[in-house]
Amino acid sequence: MNHVEGVPAVSVVICSYTEDRWDRLMAAVESVRAQTVPPQQTIVVVDYNVDLYKRLIFSVDDVVLLENTGPKGLSGARNTGAAAATAGVVAFLDDDAVAAPDWLERLTALYDDPDVLAVGGRVVPEWETSRPAYFGEELDWIVGCTHRGMPKVAAEVRNVIGANMSFRSQVIQMVGGFNTSLGRQNSLPLGCEETEICIRAAIGSPGGRVVYEPAAVVNHYVPAQRGTLNYMLRRGWSEGISKALVSKIVGHKRALGPERRYVRGVLPRAVAAGILGRIRGTDPAGLRRAGSILAVLAVTTCGYIRGRRLPLDRTGGGLEPHESHASWREVK
Repeated sequence: MNHVEGVPAVSVVICSYTEDRWDRLMAAVESVRAQTVPPQQTIVVVDYNVDLYKRLIFSVDDVVLLENTGPKGLSGARNTGAAAATAGVVAFLDDDAVAAPDWLERLTALYDDPDVLAVGGRVVPEWETSRPAYFGEELDWIVGCTHRGMPKVAAEVRNVIGANMSFRSQVIQMVGGFNTSLGRQNSLPLGCEETEICIRAAIGSPGGRVVYEPAAVVNHYVPAQRGTLNYMLRRGWSEGISKALVSKIVGHKRALGPERRYVRGVLPRAVAAGILGRIRGTDPAGLRRAGSILAVLAVTTCGYIRGRRLPLDRTGGGLEPHESHASWREVK
């Protein structure tokens, strides 16, 4: 594929673990093929699923196809893909997400600033049926999407979102990759590996920036079962545990700054608006939405408390912050 002058070359990594998402995976690959700025390579990493790997061998011939060589799970698969990437920027797209045609163009435009370590974009939920009335946009992080309260224009942030993110390849090398003690394993909804790697990258490169570009859009499929209150609470519990593990690795203040602002600002406004809307009769579902926000917040807090008491028993796939001595510019 032809590289566009002035735009850094990109390797796109898509990780998959199940044949149940076959059609979604094919749509993700096709969306990468349709980019206005084509990638240097597209890498599909299969996470310990021989049948899926064999099916891909006979179905797709224009991608680099790999099996996860690291620990089972999303972090290990992402590290496998990043290690095989040949371009200066590595972009990650979920296997159940579809990128807008100008996705890579929007992401890579910001790398003209040498201080930019990573760029992520907006993740829009594509609901299987429709958004449940009690599921406020403030809680879209539960389904791996951009929640209400995020910046409206390009801005510096603590971390990018896993379904739509990119890094300088040298940054991934510098920090030692994604920490495999974190991240989703099959259907177990743990996470925060992207939060942790962004924090470590910033620690390792003082003055470096992680940027959110809302104009770089992907649509993320959301099955109906992920809109249930049961899933919302389970995901909140897992998020609390994950954030606790991240705080053990990088420190409490670094791990939870945006969460404090979110809990003190975004959520109270959403709860108040829901209650007032219900009282005034302008928002029939307002009270249920406020109730779900409070329930998720309570369960997430309990998960965090529980996570603080758990040992971090696996530390592969990522250096501790004090081990990152060189900035990415020195990793050549």
